[in-house]
Amino acid sequence: MLKALSSSCLRVRFHSTSSSLPSHLRRGTESNSPLLRVFGSLRGSDCPNPNFCRRLFFCSDSSDGPEPVEAAAESKRVEVEGEEAESKSSSAIVPTVFRPEDYLTVLALPLPHRPLFPGFYMPIYVKDPKLLAALVDSRKRQAPYAGAFLLKDEPGSDPSVASASDADKNINELKGKELLNRLHEVGTLAQITSIQGDQVVLIGHRRLRITEVVSEDPLTVKVDHLKDKPYDKDDDVVKATSFEVISTLRDVLKTSSLWRDHVQTYTQHIGDFNYSRLADFGAAISGANKLQCQQVLEELDVYKRLKLTLELVKKEMEISKIQESIAKAIEEKISGEQRRYLLNEQLKAIKKELGLETDDKTALSAKFRERIEPNKDKCPPHVLQVIEEELTKLQLLEASSSEFNVTRNYLDWLTALPWGNYSDENFDVLRAQKILDEDHYGLTDVKERILEFIAVGKLRGTSQGKIICLSGPPGVGKTSIGRSIARALNRKFYRFSVGGLSDVAEIKGHRRTYIGAMPGKMVQCLKSVGTANPLVLIDEIDKLGRGHAGDPASAMLELLDPEQNANFLDHYLDVPIDLSKVLFVCTANVVEMIPNPLLDRMEVVAIAGYITDEKMHIARDYLEKSTREACGIKPEQVEVTDAALLALIENYCREAGVRNLQKQIEKIYRKIALQLVRKGALNEPPVAGDKVVESNEVKTEFGSDLGETVVGTETTVVAEPVDSNETATSVEIDTMQKDLPADQNQQLIDQPTDLKFSVETDKNHASEGNQMIEKVLVGESNLSDFVGKPVFHAERIYEQTPAGVVMGLAWTAMGGSTLYIETTLVEQAEGKGALHVTGQLGDVMKESSQIAHTVARAVLLEKEPNNTFFANSKLHLHVPAGATPKDGPSAGCTMVTSLMSLALKKPVRKDLAMTGEVTLTGKILPIGGVKEKTIAARRSDVKIIIFPSANRRDFDELAPNVKEGLEVHFVDDYSQIFDLAFANEQHTEK
Repeated sequence: MLKALSSSCLRVRFHSTSSSLPSHLRRGTESNSPLLRVFGSLRGSDCPNPNFCRRLFFCSDSSDGPEPVEAAAESKRVEVEGEEAESKSSSAIVPTVFRPEDYLTVLALPLPHRPLFPGFYMPIYVKDPKLLAALVDSRKRQAPYAGAFLLKDEPGSDPSVASASDADKNINELKGKELLNRLHEVGTLAQITSIQGDQVVLIGHRRLRITEVVSEDPLTVKVDHLKDKPYDKDDDVVKATSFEVISTLRDVLKTSSLWRDHVQTYTQHIGDFNYSRLADFGAAISGANKLQCQQVLEELDVYKRLKLTLELVKKEMEISKIQESIAKAIEEKISGEQRRYLLNEQLKAIKKELGLETDDKTALSAKFRERIEPNKDKCPPHVLQVIEEELTKLQLLEASSSEFNVTRNYLDWLTALPWGNYSDENFDVLRAQKILDEDHYGLTDVKERILEFIAVGKLRGTSQGKIICLSGPPGVGKTSIGRSIARALNRKFYRFSVGGLSDVAEIKGHRRTYIGAMPGKMVQCLKSVGTANPLVLIDEIDKLGRGHAGDPASAMLELLDPEQNANFLDHYLDVPIDLSKVLFVCTANVVEMIPNPLLDRMEVVAIAGYITDEKMHIARDYLEKSTREACGIKPEQVEVTDAALLALIENYCREAGVRNLQKQIEKIYRKIALQLVRKGALNEPPVAGDKVVESNEVKTEFGSDLGETVVGTETTVVAEPVDSNETATSVEIDTMQKDLPADQNQQLIDQPTDLKFSVETDKNHASEGNQMIEKVLVGESNLSDFVGKPVFHAERIYEQTPAGVVMGLAWTAMGGSTLYIETTLVEQAEGKGALHVTGQLGDVMKESSQIAHTVARAVLLEKEPNNTFFANSKLHLHVPAGATPKDGPSAGCTMVTSLMSLALKKPVRKDLAMTGEVTLTGKILPIGGVKEKTIAARRSDVKIIIFPSANRRDFDELAPNVKEGLEVHFVDDYSQIFDLAFANEQHTEK
């Protein structure tokens, strides 16, 4: 930092000829520019009033920053010999009887940041008590002079990194010779003008050089006073260099106001201004680092000193230009933004005045009113009242407040709902029947229920909402039928899944007081579909969770209750919503998992699994068609035989649904697509007259004369060239039919034993010659090439069931299944009667086994009173497979029969299967899953089925193709089962 100090000076005239100045500087002398008037004194003109000439001292502060600080030091007024009496100027240098050049021994003061130039002022802080005391004592003895020397950087340290506090700490720790070694030899003789505390104010006088040490604490040194080397004041080079320094300083002052005020003050009070002083002045006010300034201080050649100063001020000029460009860019940016802001505000004011545009709140209110206007007559009065209140509240709120955003979002939801807006429904039963049949095969119960719903609506003229629950195993089309129902009813469709849902707020919404609050799923549904009577499919309702946020199943009670959902209350909207026109369709895999209060509000429609015939129709009419289009394959390029589809269903896709069947068909068509692409890449273009053979591990031989084709075990495609007069050629190939599993023989009655592999070739009507279109045939023989080895095998593991083994029927989430119950004798001795069960049975099934053991003992006692088999035999009952968990009461009669078969040592009929719960008195209770169990029995080649009498109605509702070929008996008591299983005569009750 630079500070200005004014003092009186001796009258000294400047000796420079004006003729040596350039013309622009001579003209500048008469100008009003303060800078040119300042440096005009270098041309040798005398002071007009030497009595008022005062010297201005600049000094650098202890920091390296270039910021100027102007300070005036008050000093004693003294009279100067030879001056006129009216001169009352003040001097900063206190004259004594001693002259400055008489001081050859001085105290050494270290300067940490910048050197002190002659004629400049610098305050420093002295932390050493001894040195400070010595300075105070020296000033009292009328010897107020000391030597100021710049401190060298510490070896190995970066001067740009060290902080001021570190530098001061290092100075305070240096003593004696160590301090001397760290000081530059050339310094400045400084006058001590004032001491306030530990602050010492110095004014530089002349240059010094350290010669030797006098004392170490405090450091006192002997010095030599340095004088500038003689130079020729009239030398053109010196003059030109000085003028360039002046010109550069002038440019700096034009671009930067950093030193302008201080230079003007300096020039008003300057005295003894010469080339040497000009060099010191330029170096002192520059922002150069301390080493460059020290170099200027050590230089005694005035010309070289001017050159060094010129370099420093040139750098200062470049820095000033950069500073100016930065300031200009920032100013332009700020002014541009301010201008744009002002123009936008003016534009808003003008538009508002002309009525072209309103403010944000008015625009929002207008938007909300415009949105609710079409449905205003249909909107409930209580909702209109809430909207009006919220609109009034919105106008009173500030746009920056958080309540404003809450109110705006609330109005957005309120006005976006379709209050009283209903879609036109379809009451055409025939059209609805056609749409339902287009999308799904079977599902008679579901379709009949929807048609009943349409018929009631047609008779009433309007339709009410219903809650229908579709239950069944995965993959039977529960979710997809929902979309078809919506299309048949001409209603909007919305689906959301509640599987794993554990937060009540998902159903009934959040309170508006929460940050990020949103309405529940039903409000989101109404906003999305835009009508108040959509079809809403609630998926996986049997998998509702329960967490810390409440019980969603209980929250669904209000939604799915026809008596309550006319006034459904969402927590976010907090106004009643009419959902009585909404048709809810829920889906579930296991109805027993649905809470009873929720299940009581639904109308359950069970969707059992598909039998083989239904799967064949679905695969042929729906799955194969959609898959072929998805794979980009033309119908004439591939053919999947009925035998292949049947084998695929029986050996790979036995589950109740058709999802896995669709995956397997997609797998087949992907492999066919790959074959067609590879074949096209190998045979582009096909050459007429050549024979093209495509086969998978097939050896094909063509007869040269007879044209016969001899095929190995598996052949996929064979194509021969087409004559120009022929349009299609069919080659029949006889192959050996593989033996089918036993459970497929019934399905393959009347099926031809020879598979036809046809290759169609059509004439290409384009400009090309004969081109062949090859058809890939997928038959039963090569099915494994596409889908791998069969996953399922025959469930019948006994061709002839031995004594103690009976087939039962079970229901699973994947459909029906057959299972065997095996009983064997472990040991037999007096009083050893016991029963041990295995097969990963549940508690209910374990209890059923104990009941079956008791019933079997009673039946045996009745049939053979002298037979003590159960009393003296330890038995083991097992239900394979052991890794599959099993539970349920419907295996009771099967267990009794297994125990009786072992006790009587009589096997039951091999084509017999049974199901039913048994009581301790031998009564047979009804069971569930009649259709699934019947399908499983047909798959296992069962001919005789025993059902409880209470399930007769369920069996009669089955499709004729399901009941075909089965002998079914309905029983009330176990004695009837005993007669059917062990008697020679069979009585059929249908």
